[in-house]
Amino acid sequence: MLRSLYTAWTGMFNEQQRLDVISNNMANSATVGFKKEGASSQSFDKLLTIKIRDKSENWQKREIGEMRLGVKVGETYTDYSQGSLRETGNTYDLALEGDGFFVVNYTRTSGEQFQVITRTGTFHKTPDGYIVDADGNHLQGENGDVQVSTDSHEVVIDTDGTIYEDGEATDRILIRDYEDYDYLKKFGDTYYLPIDGSTEKDAEGIIRQGYTEQSNVQVVNEMVNLIAITRAYEAGQKVIRSVDSTIELAVSSLGKV
Repeated sequence: MLRSLYTAWTGMFNEQQRLDVISNNMANSATVGFKKEGASSQSFDKLLTIKIRDKSENWQKREIGEMRLGVKVGETYTDYSQGSLRETGNTYDLALEGDGFFVVNYTRTSGEQFQVITRTGTFHKTPDGYIVDADGNHLQGENGDVQVSTDSHEVVIDTDGTIYEDGEATDRILIRDYEDYDYLKKFGDTYYLPIDGSTEKDAEGIIRQGYTEQSNVQVVNEMVNLIAITRAYEAGQKVIRSVDSTIELAVSSLGKV
């Protein structure tokens, strides 16, 4: 009976984890470059059940089957599928169509700097000509931090990332891609870090100037999942209430005896 309580609790705990992931997806449904996440689950390993020694079978123990102890929370995974492109017309808004990531030089509040990758292409030009993202991190090119002349009248960024200032090529934006995205670690909402085991490959994505890639979250689907999670959570609550009532009745009856 107590196992029933535990099994119901594991189901409710799993639904709570799924709810947290979906809530984060919905909160970032309008975040440029955001990639939705999902939560996996699995059953606990099977346990062999054995009948204890009692006089009903001449005090012999016997295997009577297998049982599982509820749901085990799995891992949170990221869906890297392409988001829709929205035209902005801004010179430094960039979107990647296809596989690949922009590279930016991330700066911590402590001053530490390191490179991260992202699909968020809402860049702008600083007064000294550097191209940075909304957090002030510098976009990376083949020559390091991308910088354009403050005197340039026209800046055109080709689909391969080549930057033309008044018709003259000055730099090329770095685009990186990896063989297996399972070796990418999420850093914040829209940044990623390659971890040990990641293998870099040639990026096939192309750059669209004047566009941004929207979040790939489908709000309607997330709402449907949210309703299903709520129903499953309520079912777990009903199981716990039912088992609790049974235990209370058993204790009361035994007390009378």
